[in-house]
Amino acid sequence: MKFNHHVLKGLLILFVFSTSTLSVYAQKKYSKSKITKLKAEVSALVEADKKQAQVMVDKIFSFAELGFQEVESSKYLTSILQENGFVVENSISGIPTAWFAKWSNGEGPVIAIGSDVDCIPKASQYPGVAYHKPMVEGAPGHGEGHNSGIPLNISAVLAVKKIMEREQIGGTLIVWPGIAEELVAAKAWYVRDGLFDNIDMCIFTHVSNNLSVSYGPARGTGLISVEYSFEGEAAHSAGSPWRGRSALDAAELMNIGWNYKREHLHPLRRSHSIFTDAGDQPNVVPSKASIWFYFRDIKYEGIMDMYATANDMAKGAALMTGTTMKSKVLGAAWPRHFNKVIAETMYSNIKKVGLPNWSEADQTLAKAVQKQVNSKKIEGLAMKLDTIGLPVVNPISGGSDDIGDISWKVPTVTMRFPSNIPGLQGHHWSNAIAMATPIAHKGVVAGAKVEAMTLMDFLLKPELLKQAWDYFNNEQTKETKFEPMISEDDMPPIYLNKDKQDQFRTALEKFYYDETKYDSYLEQLGVEYPTLKE
Repeated sequence: MKFNHHVLKGLLILFVFSTSTLSVYAQKKYSKSKITKLKAEVSALVEADKKQAQVMVDKIFSFAELGFQEVESSKYLTSILQENGFVVENSISGIPTAWFAKWSNGEGPVIAIGSDVDCIPKASQYPGVAYHKPMVEGAPGHGEGHNSGIPLNISAVLAVKKIMEREQIGGTLIVWPGIAEELVAAKAWYVRDGLFDNIDMCIFTHVSNNLSVSYGPARGTGLISVEYSFEGEAAHSAGSPWRGRSALDAAELMNIGWNYKREHLHPLRRSHSIFTDAGDQPNVVPSKASIWFYFRDIKYEGIMDMYATANDMAKGAALMTGTTMKSKVLGAAWPRHFNKVIAETMYSNIKKVGLPNWSEADQTLAKAVQKQVNSKKIEGLAMKLDTIGLPVVNPISGGSDDIGDISWKVPTVTMRFPSNIPGLQGHHWSNAIAMATPIAHKGVVAGAKVEAMTLMDFLLKPELLKQAWDYFNNEQTKETKFEPMISEDDMPPIYLNKDKQDQFRTALEKFYYDETKYDSYLEQLGVEYPTLKE
């Protein structure tokens, strides 16, 4: 009994000590001058580690992995985080390449920091070369610039972590990847599976050509991604076609019906489709065929209205052809709404950091690329900061991002950082040109400074987080309530892109960046920066 008494007493002392320590973390007040000093220090730490940022950016660029196939990218990034004390949970939401990396320093804000990592089909391109020059003909490449976002986040959180440890600042940092963003096929599953249930706020980053942030309803759309598959009966196309029931006829009829519908769609709605299965060979009546649609609108209700109409058309096409039909949701993205308090706090840091100092070589490359793709303006890289993005009053249609789902779960912003060239068309080999050059490296460092400083603001000023949630609860979600577009039965389509990646992986492996031998990827490739068209 005496032994047990001492054990219990020791445990009680340990509990009280731990609890009081956490309480100190939570209640400690920081003066304005102290916060300013720590933010300046965290920015300096990012600058001091810019070599690591460059290596990470170049390394992910060299892997060139499509959505759901980000095997090497995820392995590399998580290894860096694990080496720095983060605990990594792999295969989240049943997605092999998805992960959450968590580091905690006790009681305090739980902040998620994310960015995308997948690349674009057929966008292979030598970096620093101002004309089309694929590294591997027909292979994937970073023609969006997603190789830069997670390296930015890691640079920021490692700097913040050093300050938190030294100053005993409580809080938890979670780094996570937007897997298969080009398919909008992961973040909705993260939300559905509760991964953001106990998170206080989210900072997301995305490559751009300026340093900016916005709040309120964002420009662009949400969407639902659906594949319709038809099944009929095969037959000899010449010998006995009357005995066949063509699944391809059904898919084509649905496509024709939807194309007639386009005339009656509101201008803010958009949709696109491809055939994913159109039969095997002409002399066999296709017994199976599939067509894959994106249905976009600026409002959730509009998206679901288009989805319901498409379902009816698919049923009608099956009836007309004597085939059967089934559908599968492959992805979803809510229209985005960003947090005012986080955005305004971040923009104050954007003004402090400013745009990078572009070199003459940087501007020469940018102008040459703009000229190559017939941009309206041949002005090179941005020299003036964007203003803060205000809520969209007159909605404009456009792209989607599944960060929208997370933005309706917790207070969220997307910081855009200047690692690419203005005036390019996007999802194109030209967008890969800058993404393993000093342009990308400088933009990532600038963005990491802003992110690190913003993280410090929310770790040191608890009233900011309270204000962010007040906006979220009393303005953003006052009239609009989030309803998931995916069900409990919908599974992430992790099989997508496997054949495309397998086709090129061996050839791409020859181009993986070896930072132990070369100072930069440009050096490894033997690219003179910049290389212009003669």
